[in-house]
Amino acid sequence: METDRATTAFATLGHPDRLAVFRLLMRFAPQGVRPTEIAAALDLKANTLSHHLADLAAADLVQVNRQGRSLYYTVDLQATQALIGYLALDVCRARPDLMSPFTPAEMEPAMRDTDFDVLFICSGNSARSIFAEALLRDLGQGKFQSFSAGYLPNTQPNPMALEVLARNGHDITSLRSKHVSEFQKPDAIVMDFVFTVCDTAAGEECPPWKGQPITGHWGLPDPVKATGTEAEKALVFAQTYAMLRRRIMAFVALPFLSLNKMSLQHGVDAISTDALKSEKA
Repeated sequence: METDRATTAFATLGHPDRLAVFRLLMRFAPQGVRPTEIAAALDLKANTLSHHLADLAAADLVQVNRQGRSLYYTVDLQATQALIGYLALDVCRARPDLMSPFTPAEMEPAMRDTDFDVLFICSGNSARSIFAEALLRDLGQGKFQSFSAGYLPNTQPNPMALEVLARNGHDITSLRSKHVSEFQKPDAIVMDFVFTVCDTAAGEECPPWKGQPITGHWGLPDPVKATGTEAEKALVFAQTYAMLRRRIMAFVALPFLSLNKMSLQHGVDAISTDALKSEKA
């Protein structure tokens, strides 16, 4: 990356609100986010956000694409990689004492093949994340410990969600709603993977997870908000379960034994992208 471009990018990210927008988009990457969702998550006025997005786009840090009537903003991952490379390799001259925490991908060993700890996060931990926890537990072939949590207090698993799980042969006796703070204590399990399964959870501002887990965003509409007859609501729950089952089957099929951390991150991103394409088709 040229110095002029790097200077512009660093100056753009030097504003706290623009940095917050960029961080939120990075949590959704490689998916895009609509401005209305960004504004709601960060409590920004629409016109203020518009200026921030224009500045980020001018610095080549984000891209915008139109899908139907909506605009979706995404992080330009290639430009971001170049910016990080400029800082690490040019400015810092790749000093070993500075670079050691960031082991190059080609030097990383493949991840272990058993007992991955995986956390699914949703706003209420009542349906989508509960589905994901049970699905990975039962489809994971003994390779995974699965957990779920939410940001809202005092929630319970939705009865319709439990009914769908029981009907599909999952044991529901141990399932309970948990607050995300349970997994952020000093003595909490260090997660290998953290997935958000609803938009509001991905937009939550939270500190980085211990151990720098691989992250993914598998956003799905909340079946709890479904309207209509009881049969119509039940159908939405069943469809949400089916979509998560497809994602988790693809996740379980990843060749964990032969992939390093960066390759697994690409695999997780691809699952999200491919799922969105198939569901829109």
